[in-house]
Amino acid sequence: MIVQGKNHSAEHLGSFATLLERDFLGFHGKYFVGENLGLTGCEVSLNRLPAGKGMPFVHSHKKNEELYIVLRGSGIFYIDGEEFPIGEGSLIRVAPEGERAWKAGTEDLYFICIQAEAGSLSQATREDGMLLETKTSWMKQ
Repeated sequence: MIVQGKNHSAEHLGSFATLLERDFLGFHGKYFVGENLGLTGCEVSLNRLPAGKGMPFVHSHKKNEELYIVLRGSGIFYIDGEEFPIGEGSLIRVAPEGERAWKAGTEDLYFICIQAEAGSLSQATREDGMLLETKTSWMKQ
């Protein structure tokens, strides 16, 4: 269920273990969150690739760079003809034109992929964030 507020939207999917029940164009284990949450500056997918399985194709993008964040498992990542090992805690940025694919190792590979238009970030958190006087329940002590 998606909850919508004035300045937010939220969805609770439950365990990432259930991602294999999700289907994206016949590919099980991938869930794009952007449309349901109303994202306007990036796209995010939650992913679970079963042990030993690999992407069935190599792809690139026209405009979007991608950031892959490996949460659990291990595998191999392919970029522009090079392959290297990945595992929990791996962070991989791929430029739009980078040719990419990946394969899970001996256990399921869980990762998040964030896409955003390359070169579109105009302010990082330190320049964009603003401290407010508002207090939450845990700050009022």
